[in-house]
Amino acid sequence: MTHPRTVTELADFLGGVVQGDGTVLISGLASLESAGPETLTFLANPKYASKVAETAAGAVLMAPGAERYGRTVIEVANPYLGFAKLLALFYTSPHQPLGVLPHAMVSETATIGTGASIYPGAFIGTNVAVGNRTIVYPGAVLYDNVMVGDDCVIHANAVIRERCRIGNRCVLQPGAVIGSDGFGYAPDGNSYYPIPQIGIVVLDDDVEIGANSCIDRAAIEVTRIRRGTKLDNLVQIAHNCQIGEDCMIVSQVGISGSAKIGNHVTLAGQVGVAGHLTIGDNVIVGAQSGVPSSLAANAAYSGTPAIPHKEWLKSAIAVPRLPELKKTVSSLEKRIAELETIVKQNSQER
Repeated sequence: MTHPRTVTELADFLGGVVQGDGTVLISGLASLESAGPETLTFLANPKYASKVAETAAGAVLMAPGAERYGRTVIEVANPYLGFAKLLALFYTSPHQPLGVLPHAMVSETATIGTGASIYPGAFIGTNVAVGNRTIVYPGAVLYDNVMVGDDCVIHANAVIRERCRIGNRCVLQPGAVIGSDGFGYAPDGNSYYPIPQIGIVVLDDDVEIGANSCIDRAAIEVTRIRRGTKLDNLVQIAHNCQIGEDCMIVSQVGISGSAKIGNHVTLAGQVGVAGHLTIGDNVIVGAQSGVPSSLAANAAYSGTPAIPHKEWLKSAIAVPRLPELKKTVSSLEKRIAELETIVKQNSQER
């Protein structure tokens, strides 16, 4: 952890404005409830504003114009982002380059960049290129002809299959698999013939892949994850998919083959996406939704099959009332049948 800093120093670091005593020393960060006099906290959600009055924090990070309750504050446009940057400032130390450590298995034909660290138990195959300052942790495996850019972190037991390419500043969490074979089989009578998957996976710069997530190599060409996209743990991306820039793909999402996902798309937990469809830019799909067809850009969707979110909310409200509605419909059907009988009898009497 870094040395204590004054509130004014932290405000300058964030480009914020101090309201109150800028000389207060801050040595760490904490939540509103647990903060003490030497720690800074933040208010991102206005519904918790009353807790600012109760916190013991030395300073509070908040949006301009929010009620201070007499506290020393740093005003920034995005307190949540500001808090994230201060977490990095206080608690993240630069990695010291270690080179190739004993018991790492590195091919003689591999190229290891300046300031890289290859830990014991890592395997670096033939003609692999590892960029400057990249870290490869124990148990990670880089197959032949893999290319990894600068400032990447390949965590323990991650696997990058042959010929796949990783951009700069990418992070692979433990157990991530890049370039596993796509799920492709040709029917052969009552059995299935495996289709060789000869393509690759390309991760552009600043992509992060969560623990135990899998990205399948393309059947022929490229499965691509574009710049800035973040995958949570346990995500499955099938062969030939094209994922746009700055997407957020949450845990247990499954995207079928050849789907095209636009830029800045959010797929919440357990969303299932069918293959060969397109999801437009700036789409949000709610948790546990099923997407069987393409979705237009700049909209929110929920449900299975996915429909516009507002329509889904109306349907969701009606669902708990279905048993009552069923009884009502049954009662109305009975009354209609009785009325029809009476009308029929009256007609016969005439």
